Amino acid sequence: MEKRTDWYEHPEYYEAIFGTDTVREADFLQALSARHGTGGSQWLEPACGAGRLVAEAASRGMKVAGYDISEAMLAHARKRLTPAERRRVKLAPSRMEEFFEPALEGKVDVAHNLVSTFRYLDSEAAALAHLKGTRRLLKPNGIYVLGFHLTDYSRSVPEHERWLGRVGKDKVVCNTHEGLPDRRARRSPMRNRLRITGPGKDWLIETTWFFRTYDAAQAGKLFRDAGLSVVAAYDFDYDVSSPVARGSRRLDRVFVLRPDAGSVEQGASENAPARKVVAEAKKATPEKKVAAPRKTSPARKVTATKKLATAPDATPPTKKLATAPDATPPTKKPTRRRS
Repeated sequence: MEKRTDWYEHPEYYEAIFGTDTVREADFLQALSARHGTGGSQWLEPACGAGRLVAEAASRGMKVAGYDISEAMLAHARKRLTPAERRRVKLAPSRMEEFFEPALEGKVDVAHNLVSTFRYLDSEAAALAHLKGTRRLLKPNGIYVLGFHLTDYSRSVPEHERWLGRVGKDKVVCNTHEGLPDRRARRSPMRNRLRITGPGKDWLIETTWFFRTYDAAQAGKLFRDAGLSVVAAYDFDYDVSSPVARGSRRLDRVFVLRPDAGSVEQGASENAPARKVVAEAKKATPEKKVAAPRKTSPARKVTATKKLATAPDATPPTKKLATAPDATPPTKKPTRRRS
């Protein structure tokens, strides 16, 4: 068995597991923009990965800017674009806390990051830098659609999730483990094992990392500090007609964020994030139902035999891009990824 250490270097296998909801996600984003934003055509995807949603949005006539830390993922994203889509897309390598493109300042209608990549930002400073940088790019009524799981600090049992998929003749088995959250350190340990077997191939790709943790109060404070207001919140069912109810105990959240009044002008006088990246031209009653699949970069969906932990009653009101070529969708619907 050959061992490898970074599944983001293998986009085709990554997407065999995590690339099943592209059209549904794009429909959801368009509906959110019409309901809560401008309905405009300039989109931005932080941590765009292998470009599923980039390509889908471009195919719908959107102008799309995207960035990701992984060059392998960006290369995969460029290859999937048609000539017509390439004219509408700009891609760049960048970290989430560092991206800033002057040509986009105040011009973005929809920014989106749906699958917990945000939790890779391992400090309050990094998270704030990302949110403030994204806010500066939004139009006054533009929206940032940010999805991740809130943390139940009372959880006493580690979580394990498993998916199956195929790429051609290769079988892909994915196991993701999340350890117990550390309230003081504000992080939880993660491990993903991707086993790939096929003719002449037996790989084990193991990736470990820490996710930053947020309960509802911590997330709310962070958004306020970044000059963003929560105008609505949804869950991973992606139903624009069904926002999360006040006092909901569900942990899966998709926040719809909008710049506070005056924050765009205020942001213009702030220092831009550390490294400017110029995009490349070519390229009220608590609910009792079980939370939806956990979207976490690397993958988070609950196995069929267990329920997700729920958030404390004090949760305040707050009001996933196509599969890899020749890939068979996984038997369970997963989540995703990092920047």
